[in-house]
This record gives sequence, structure tokens and C-alpha cells, in this order.
Amino acid sequence: MADEAAIGDRFRLLAGELDERALRLWAAAEATALGRGGTAAVARATGIAPSTIRRGRVELASGESPGAGRVRRPGAGRKPLTETDPTLLADLERLLDGESRGDPEQPLRWTAKSLRNLAAELRAQGHEISARSVAPLLRQLGYSLQANAKTREGASHPDRDAQFRQINATVKAALDAGEPAISVDTKKKELVGDFKNAGGELRPKGSPERVRTHDFRDPDPELGKAAPYGVYDLADDVGWVNVGIDNDTAQFAVESIRGWWQQLGAQRYPHASSLTITADCGGSNGNRTRLWKTELQQLADQTGLAIRVCHFPPGTSKWNKIEHRLFSFISINWRGKPLVSRQTIISLIAATTTRTGLTVHARLDERSYPKGIKATDTELAAVNLHGDPFHPEWNYTINPRAH
Repeated sequence: MADEAAIGDRFRLLAGELDERALRLWAAAEATALGRGGTAAVARATGIAPSTIRRGRVELASGESPGAGRVRRPGAGRKPLTETDPTLLADLERLLDGESRGDPEQPLRWTAKSLRNLAAELRAQGHEISARSVAPLLRQLGYSLQANAKTREGASHPDRDAQFRQINATVKAALDAGEPAISVDTKKKELVGDFKNAGGELRPKGSPERVRTHDFRDPDPELGKAAPYGVYDLADDVGWVNVGIDNDTAQFAVESIRGWWQQLGAQRYPHASSLTITADCGGSNGNRTRLWKTELQQLADQTGLAIRVCHFPPGTSKWNKIEHRLFSFISINWRGKPLVSRQTIISLIAATTTRTGLTVHARLDERSYPKGIKATDTELAAVNLHGDPFHPEWNYTINPRAH
């Protein structure tokens, strides 16, 4: 009994100073020194499992080592949860997808849900996981838990989060049904010519690309500005960019969608009966733009597709998938490269790829899109538009008209 009390005292002194392997070997050494019954005595004094002490005695006898800097042998210990539960990571990401916060163009994302709540929802889906085990999975997905922080995105609409969920549900229903769903927007207009482009690229030391000192629009009719309008296929990870050289109008926006359908969409979805579009509330595809709706009606009539539109709430344009699934990668691909010609812009956009399989198609649109064209009351009344019960100004369907 005296030996066990002394062993217990030594264990309490060493427990906080030794790693798992060292503590196991110490316990094994104590048990060996005691002789017969030593394993049971050390187990009673320290609370260490007899099997652990026996394993330590085997290690002492054989002189085996896990390797430099290691506590366990390679392959020892519990397997990662993602190996024993292969759907865990995907289910966690789906759980976070509708609840994410932050600027989607940045590599850091964060979630407003706590570790405990995330673990509870995962357990409700049949996963065996604790709150502590959620944290490394979040880091693996690029998330971290942070306090709430307001960002400069304008006033927050009270139904903002509800509209996000409406968009998610609408897009998911379309994708589950095998129908096309696209995210659309106009990328920032770009000056065409030997102007400075943000970012840098590898070049021989001391020989930077020489560009103009001032960013004044070039009067050359072959240069000017370019307006890239993007269409991102949410199911296929394929982008389509219509690079216009005139005004960014509703006619230009719908013509870009029409070009995507003719060149890519019709072949990818030969049996489609509808097209779901997620778009911002402002700009050429804004929910208050009459011409946007009358032009979509023409597209519906031409294609026979029922066009379902979901607008993001005001001040949340960066949440549109196209911003961080397509436009951000285009910006990365041409960083530090002067956009010296229209063909250069087309080539750089079309060369944009990602490790996850993004491909991009681009075309130059040299047509004229005059400003000031307004849809009349009669033309707007002729649109076969059906608003949803929830915010019909944001969510509506334009059906083809009978001929």
C-alpha cells in the first residue's frame, strides 16, 4: 500500500509534464520495478488502464520507438472522423452553406453558428460528433468562428435571411429536378489599353510592364471600355462571359443570357422546361427595371422556358455565387496584366480555370445597346409574369406566351 501511495504521488507530479508515450513508459517502469502484481498496483495508484501499462512494458522490453518527434507509431490512434464517417464533411458544408457570412471573394469565411449548435445538428443527421471535433473540420473547410461584425453593405432588409433561404430552396429544387440554374451579373467595366491592372505577375527583376501614368479612356474606337456580363452555371461549374463594348443595359443583360443558352445551355439541358436565374436587385438586371422583364419575356417566348427569377436583397450583391465562383478567378487570372486589346480580354477570360474544374467561355459582343429605351405600360402589362407569395418583387416567374 505504501508503494502504491508513493506511485500515486509521483504520478500526480509527472502527469502534467509528460506526453502520452512518456507517461506510459514511466508507468511500465514502475510496474516492472514492483515485480509480480506490479501492473495491477500501478493501475490502482494512477488510474492508467492495465492494458496501457502492459503495452508500455512491451515497448520497454523491445526498445521500439515510434520515430523522432512522434508519440504514437505511424497509423496508431483513432482514425480521423472524415475517414470513419465519409459523409460528415459534406453534410457540415451543406449545413453551413445557407448560414455563411463575410465577403465571399476572400479566402476566409465564417459562420454565425456555434460549435455546439453545429454538432447538435450533425448528430440529428446521424453523425456521432462532439462540439470539440467540429472545430478542426471547420478549419479544414476554411471557416473560423468569430463574433458578429457589421460591414458597409447598406441597410439590412428585415427579410434578408429569409430571402437567402428562399433563393437556396429555389435553386436546390431546380438542380434536383435537373433544370438549369444560373447566377448572372455584370463585372466591373475595364479600360482597354496599356493601363495599369491591379496585382502583379512574375517577370525578370527590374523589368516591370510599362503602362500609362493616367487612366484616361483612350479615344481609339478599338479600345475604350469593356463590360463583361457573366453567366455562371450553378450545376456545371461553367462560366460564360459576354464582353460588350457599349452600354450595360437590360437588353445587353438578356442578350448575354440568350447567348449562353444558345451556345451552352441548350446542349447541356436539352429537356429543360424552366430556367432559374439569381441576380442582384440593381443594375441592368434589377428587379425594378421594366426593360429587364420585357426582354426576359421575349427570351421565354423564343426558348419555351419558364424563367424563374430570384433577386438578392439590396446591399447583398457580393453573395451572388458568380462573384466568388467566376469573377474572382477572372480577376486573379489577369492580375498585373494590362488589358491591351479586346482580344486580350477574351483570351484571359477564356483561359481562367480552377483546380476544382471551372471552365470559362467568352465572346466579344460588338453590338450597340443604346440607353434610354423604356418599356411602356402596355408592354409591361403584356409580360406573362407571376409573382411568388413571398416578396413577389424579388421572386417571380415569366412564362412563355401562347402563340
